Amino acid sequence: MCEPLAPCPWTHTCVCSRDDAAFYHRIKPLHVPGDPGAAFERLKNLLEGAARTVIITATDDYVHAACRSRRGYIDDLECRLCAADKVIHVRSAARSWHAVYDFEVNRARIEKLRRELQAG
Repeated sequence: MCEPLAPCPWTHTCVCSRDDAAFYHRIKPLHVPGDPGAAFERLKNLLEGAARTVIITATDDYVHAACRSRRGYIDDLECRLCAADKVIHVRSAARSWHAVYDFEVNRARIEKLRRELQAG
């Protein structure tokens, strides 16, 4: 079993694939067909090439990136590979606690990564 990502705060500025996430925070993990390690490396490569995104920490099974919105807000994106389950758990959240709603920016970010991983 892999280490879980942090839960979302009460605000609507976060999505997370934790099983215990509230319905408005819940998002499906990224499913990994084939080699989980290769898929995770591809994910890190996608993040390295993403606009306004800087990888802060990266290991064989975890990546933390800071993603700047077009309006200048910073969101934290975390991904954890659970190779045994062939999934990558995800969490994307606004860094600022002042925000109450993010207009689905974090959810859209994860769904874009999902599409890009499936396409590759």
